Amino acid sequence: MSETRVTGLQRLNSYISHNATQEYLKKVLSDKKDAFVSNLVSLVANNAKLQECEPATLMYGAIRATASDLPLDPSFGCAYLIPYKNNKLGITEAQFQIGYKAYVQLALRSGQFKCINCTDVREGELINRNRLTGQIDFNFEQDDKKRNELSIIGFVSYFQLLNGYESTLYMSVEELKAHGLRYSQTYKSQYANVRDSSKWVTDFYEMSRKTVIKLNLSRNAPLSVEMQKAIRDDQAVFRSEDTPDYVDNVGDEPLIDKDKASKVAAMFDDAKIVDENVGSKK
Repeated sequence: MSETRVTGLQRLNSYISHNATQEYLKKVLSDKKDAFVSNLVSLVANNAKLQECEPATLMYGAIRATASDLPLDPSFGCAYLIPYKNNKLGITEAQFQIGYKAYVQLALRSGQFKCINCTDVREGELINRNRLTGQIDFNFEQDDKKRNELSIIGFVSYFQLLNGYESTLYMSVEELKAHGLRYSQTYKSQYANVRDSSKWVTDFYEMSRKTVIKLNLSRNAPLSVEMQKAIRDDQAVFRSEDTPDYVDNVGDEPLIDKDKASKVAAMFDDAKIVDENVGSKK
């Protein structure tokens, strides 16, 4: 085991073992405390980058996932702790991020949704996009083999409430790249020694699905208290119990400007879109 790995785990174990921390965990987690600590230590032990993070941000970020009953195991695609280099403070912190599958889960838990989903859109599948009425028409290729040969041009999310209300949100690849550029400082700095630190770089496909679902829900859906908390907590660093700091996310939600998006996206035209089913495409 490397010195960095041992040092990182020692710092985390020392922080968690402190009497005040133990009392806090017992208070907020009750009989789930031991399992929480075991899972967190295991997660960090298997990720050298997380071992560089400040222990408090690891613990409080993990608590946000537990509070929403979301597993932190990356294989579930629900919630993540992402190392973020805070150059202002000269430290590495753990940023709490929610995956697109978590938004689907939280929506269905609310009991107000009949269905909710998202998918990529391939070349030739977008038939019409009326900006005035919001009407969007697609003709999806049904042959999987043929479809996998087509380039991805965008992503779309859809939900229907039990009362029949429906909402669809489509964003092109250019719009999504521009969104990531504007709202993720690590994505903006992908050429400056942090190329693999942003999920916009390492998993553009998942971040795109998450973005179209999150924006569709936050703009058009009735949000349960649990969903409101998830949207608030997403992409925040927690250094204490309930003080989110959006260190990598600046500004308010954008109005999508296609022309501007295309110009900005040209700066990042090498971002790979990885479809978990078929591999990578430009």
